[in-house]
Amino acid sequence: MITSLLSRALMALTCFFALPLTSLPAAAQSGAAPEDMVQVELLEGWRHADGSHMAGLLIRLSPGWKTYWRAPGEAGIPPRLQLRDRAGLLSADLHWPVPEVFHSNGMQSIGYSSDVVFPLELTLADGTGALRLAGRIDLGVCHDICVPVSVSLRGTLPAGGHPDPRIAAALADRPLSAAEAGAGRVSCDLTPIRDGLRVEARIPLPRQGSDETVVFELPDPAIWISEAMVERSGNILTASADIVPPDAGPFAMDRSSLRMTVLAGGSAVELTGCQG
Repeated sequence: MITSLLSRALMALTCFFALPLTSLPAAAQSGAAPEDMVQVELLEGWRHADGSHMAGLLIRLSPGWKTYWRAPGEAGIPPRLQLRDRAGLLSADLHWPVPEVFHSNGMQSIGYSSDVVFPLELTLADGTGALRLAGRIDLGVCHDICVPVSVSLRGTLPAGGHPDPRIAAALADRPLSAAEAGAGRVSCDLTPIRDGLRVEARIPLPRQGSDETVVFELPDPAIWISEAMVERSGNILTASADIVPPDAGPFAMDRSSLRMTVLAGGSAVELTGCQG
């Protein structure tokens, strides 16, 4: 089963990255132009006292369309931001508002079914002047079909600016930390399987809702992780998933780098690292 799921995931990713994003053949087949599905606006945001800049990407979705979170599940395509002309820019980090969990055709995906703002935190080499920003964001949008879309980004972020309530609201819509949620220390068992590892994490955490979903992530996006099986007994949430590296063989996983996000009822808790 794992081999079958992995094949489907790799096939979906291969098809996505093989598409010439400027031609959008899938959009043509759907009879919709890209702007009929999604529009992206760069929000200028504001400059912090330390010289960093908080901007935002406003993703406007047409009715019935949805887009995806950083770990979109089997049926989704994660957003990818690519910036060019990076003179004066040391780093760019997207922040992710709490997503929704969708189920369709027996598959789980994670994302957003209405307009969403991704706060964009920029670290500048010199925080005193305006910053010219150029690049693109590649993302998937889905209705009856899923379409890869590439949108060009270009703008100038002022040296001052002012707080934008849309960005501020998106920053506030964040996962709780372990301490904020009252979570205890996470323990996990790692079991070798034919093409990788199986992880079982035991998370001491008060119930977050009637339908709890756990998402495992590792820093390397090339490592495939299955949808987690989740059980609860009292205040202990147990989640297990298969982890398959690109070479589909045994590997050593750094437990401290494992990220676990618990989603339930429009809220989230994010935990990092587990002990054996």
